[in-house]
Order: sequence, then C-alpha cells, then structure tokens
Amino acid sequence: MFKLIKITFKATILVLALIGFNAIGGQKYVEMAKTSIVKFIHERAENRAQSIGNFSNLHEEFEIDNTVNLFGYKAVLAEHNVSGQKLCIVDSGKKALLTQDDIKSKDLETKMQKLADKFKFQSVSFHEIKVINRGTITVYGQTVPYAKFEAKANKLPFSDLSGIVASVKTSDGSEKLAIAISEKKKYSQLITDEFYKNVKEN
Repeated sequence: MFKLIKITFKATILVLALIGFNAIGGQKYVEMAKTSIVKFIHERAENRAQSIGNFSNLHEEFEIDNTVNLFGYKAVLAEHNVSGQKLCIVDSGKKALLTQDDIKSKDLETKMQKLADKFKFQSVSFHEIKVINRGTITVYGQTVPYAKFEAKANKLPFSDLSGIVASVKTSDGSEKLAIAISEKKKYSQLITDEFYKNVKEN
C-alpha cells in the first residue's frame, strides 16, 4: 500500500512539473532547440559540401541533405523539397566512374549495370537499367552529355525509378558524376536542370 502511494505521489509530481514547464513556455524552448539543431545539421552539411562545389546559388527549394562517403568516394546528396527528387554529385577524384565518352556510348547500359553490380552490397542496388534518352546539361558551368535512364531499385520508397547520369571533369582534374533520380512517374528534367545549372566550382 505504501509503495502504491509512493508511486502515485511521484507520478503526480511529474505531471505537475510538466504542467509547470509548459506554463512558463517550456514547449516553446523545446521547439527553438529543435529548430536550432536542425539548422546546425543543415549548415554543417552545406559547409562540408563546399569541398565538392559551390552550392550557394541554389534556390531555396533545394536542400543539401548530407555529405557522405558513397562507395568509398565523397558525395553530396540533395533533395528538391516539394517533389522529393534526389540529386547527387559523386567526386571520384582522378579516376572516372563513367566518362563523357561512356555516357555517349552505345553500351552505356552495360557499363552502368557493371557499376551498379560493383556496389550491389551497398544499401541500395539497381537493376534492369535501360537508357531511354540523351541530351546535354550544364554542370559546373560546363555543357556535358547526359543519359536519361529507367531502372528498378530495392530499398527505396519506390521500385520503378527514372533519372539521369552525367560526367564532368572540373578544373582541378577531378572526375565527378552528376546523378538525379525520382519515382518514374514523378521525375522532372526541369528540376534537375535547375539544380545543376546553379552548381559552380569553388
């Protein structure tokens, strides 16, 4: 009986403490702290992204999600806030994962599948890659060829995807792969063009 009274007393004190915390604006401070932490994480990601390029001219509808080590290479991951379209730049240093000649070649599908197979033990894998269109895109101030493709993926919110891949060599001699993907029926080339035309060299 005494133990039950003790537990009830502690629970009452806890409830009163929470009511008091909220009464003096505690919830507001929690929200402010949360906002500050999220802002800090995004600013840190943007600062780390500067090693790959200058993203300061991006429209506010794009958000740098993270700077990561992807397949052993430095990469910047970004997202278009409204559509959820993903954009990525992989810096492979002096060794190209795919060259501009590869992007223009007839056997690009095979080359892309070999690249996907090489990294199939990563968190996401791609298969049934099919090149459906080609064109040019501006990345780092250069007009470079791109290939639009469709593929199947696992461990993504969607299995049927569409996107583009392009290769560019920056003035420091490093090779970079520009990728954009989205759910097949939602992919937008306009979003991809808007993002990459505003990515500059440092």
